Amino acid sequence: MPRNIIILGGGTAGWMAANLFVKQWPADKVRVTLIESPDIGIVGVGEGSTPTLKRFFEMLAIPEREWMPRCNATYKLNIRFEDWSPESGLKSYSHPFTSQVDTFTHGPFTRNCHSRRLGLNVHTRPDDFFLNGLLAAERKGPQRPDSFPFVIEYGYHFDSGLLGEYLSEVAVDRGATHVQARIVEARTDESGALTTLVADDGVEHAADFFVDCTGFASVLMGKTLGVGFKSFADNLFNDSAVVMPTPREGTLPAETVAYAMQCGWRWKIPLTHRFGNGYVYSSDFISHDDAEAEFRASLGMLDSDTEARRLRMRVGQLEQHWHRNCLGLGLSQGFIEPLEATALHLVQISIELFMTLYEKGQFSDEHARTYNEKIDARFERVRDYIVAHYKLNTRDDTDYWKANRANMTLSNSLRHILDVWYRRGDLNQEIQRQKIESHFGTASWHCLLAGYGAFPPLAGEQPEGRDLYEKQSVRDFLAGCSLNFAAHEDNLAALDTGS
Repeated sequence: MPRNIIILGGGTAGWMAANLFVKQWPADKVRVTLIESPDIGIVGVGEGSTPTLKRFFEMLAIPEREWMPRCNATYKLNIRFEDWSPESGLKSYSHPFTSQVDTFTHGPFTRNCHSRRLGLNVHTRPDDFFLNGLLAAERKGPQRPDSFPFVIEYGYHFDSGLLGEYLSEVAVDRGATHVQARIVEARTDESGALTTLVADDGVEHAADFFVDCTGFASVLMGKTLGVGFKSFADNLFNDSAVVMPTPREGTLPAETVAYAMQCGWRWKIPLTHRFGNGYVYSSDFISHDDAEAEFRASLGMLDSDTEARRLRMRVGQLEQHWHRNCLGLGLSQGFIEPLEATALHLVQISIELFMTLYEKGQFSDEHARTYNEKIDARFERVRDYIVAHYKLNTRDDTDYWKANRANMTLSNSLRHILDVWYRRGDLNQEIQRQKIESHFGTASWHCLLAGYGAFPPLAGEQPEGRDLYEKQSVRDFLAGCSLNFAAHEDNLAALDTGS
């Protein structure tokens, strides 16, 4: 008999799982049903992704021309951080997605960073060493001609509500069952495993395995199975957000911008029809009303009638992501603020690992412990990278930024990374020693640390010819590469024409 899997809750996470399940397992092996309440709508904020989402659509054989126009999507090459570290001497720095061609410039960048840690006056601005950084600055897109023989990595910006709707259509068309019902009870057997979901009309929905995609409510994992939650509030202070769209303006950039604010940060995400904006902040340092006022003022919308929606966030992760015959996914499994657009990345990694281990264990929970250890580590290492953004800030304008800089609640992994950096050691070697290359690699850590200007004062005597940016003509090399790329707007127009 085939196994039955019920996904409770829709949204992007639920429908990503449904699509990957029906892709992985034929209907005579696994039957997939997604149940969602008709009363709960999808919050359609502008959202960004990492290049992992590109692989998701490639796995499903869905071309960009089919889904991107439907979801008002644009390309994303870069994340630019504005005003996070005034003492760096840079008003902004970028964290570009790295591509094949960057193998030629990654070495000069990391070696320049080491020279700068020794006190030498060399070029270390991250975006100047990676092709996507230059393309984003020139407002070009990632689509390359066949004559340019290097793979370009990129992510997307999209309307999350529209993406959920699109993925639901694909999943149902490919074999998933979609049920709209208000679930009022979740039943378990004598061992504590889930057996049945009961709707308000009395209909019972039984399954062998359940996936909890009910958001922060965590109906199955938290409320029914009693799985504990590990809060990250001790070093990630932000617990609230206010979001509001603004009209499209000018040519569309191919990057997300994260602006430092008084008690948090503000994102600006370009969609084809508008910009998505949100202010992520800590309610311990600013009231909700004052945060909204600051947010509106920063957008030039102080007197606008446009509604701003307020959100509360539960930052942390489940103590177990797979418990008995239930998997937490999306917001129900955990949440780390979207500073590096890791939300869907974590969802996709979680689904893929689950499918591998569930099948390896003959559709049992034999490998649940291995799964929990790996996903827990994923969340912790993403947490470290986000915490570093706050720990390394050099702002002195509010108590919020001072408290973040003074916070010493750091993991051993993060402590070792910072220790190696400040002691002028080999950061790449340390990342390999910790076996964390698959989380954030050496390029990402160098971008963050160099972008924040985490360097000692310059030495008194400066030897000549040590700047590899100039010596190896990095600027000219990347400028020549960028000649192969068209404007971002042209890339988007080609999607509409199907060319």
